[in-house]
Amino acid sequence: MKKMTLAAIAGLALFGTQAEADTKTVEAALKQALPTIKPDAISESPLKGLYEVVVGARLFYVSEDGRYLMQGSMIDLKSREDLTEKKLADARLGALKKLGTDKMIVFKPKILRHVAYVFTDIDCGYCRKLHSEMDQYLKEGIEIRYLFFPRAGKDSDSYYKAVTVWCAKDRNEALTRAKNGENLARKTCDNPVDEHMELASAMGANGTPMIVTEKGAILPGYVPAPQLTKMMEEKPVALPEAAQDTVEEAKKP
Repeated sequence: MKKMTLAAIAGLALFGTQAEADTKTVEAALKQALPTIKPDAISESPLKGLYEVVVGARLFYVSEDGRYLMQGSMIDLKSREDLTEKKLADARLGALKKLGTDKMIVFKPKILRHVAYVFTDIDCGYCRKLHSEMDQYLKEGIEIRYLFFPRAGKDSDSYYKAVTVWCAKDRNEALTRAKNGENLARKTCDNPVDEHMELASAMGANGTPMIVTEKGAILPGYVPAPQLTKMMEEKPVALPEAAQDTVEEAKKP
């Protein structure tokens, strides 16, 4: 029994060493082929010979020899689960957490039940509709964390409106005024609008509003408050790891 135990321990140690070596091979190959990419995490995928590489809110698959890079969904045909989406949910939440709420415009409810990240465009009709119903979201206990995604792109009128709102003394009030159609005097300052846009693009945004739930799921378009609550309270088969502490962190003073 003792010999078997020692053999098992040695086998696990060897496996761990090999896995670490393969991870370093993938990391080295990526550094050489794509020097601008800085992986946040590299780990084994469910499919032997493939490694998951997380870069911000993106997920790639790379062969263990570091030669091949792939994008797309990995589906478990037995369980009918999209394994890639689960990992992407974690990656999205990780990227949002890394950005930090100090770089978002937050509307807080009296009693917090849920958190929703909303990529918004000040000139978008449905974005304005969502904002006009802010009281309903807050009544549902949903904290709205706004990020900007001016669809017309950098240096557009919508872009400068977003910068102006961010540079206002009271950002929440300025955002409401801008969404009500008021033309605010243009202001400039250090702002996270470009970071917001880059993150939205990494998540595949092609319209606004784009909602990212506390579970890391993407909901394209406007969703009424009661429906959003219902969707966020539906429990998935497996909750993404990063989703477990999102609301708990929001409750901290």
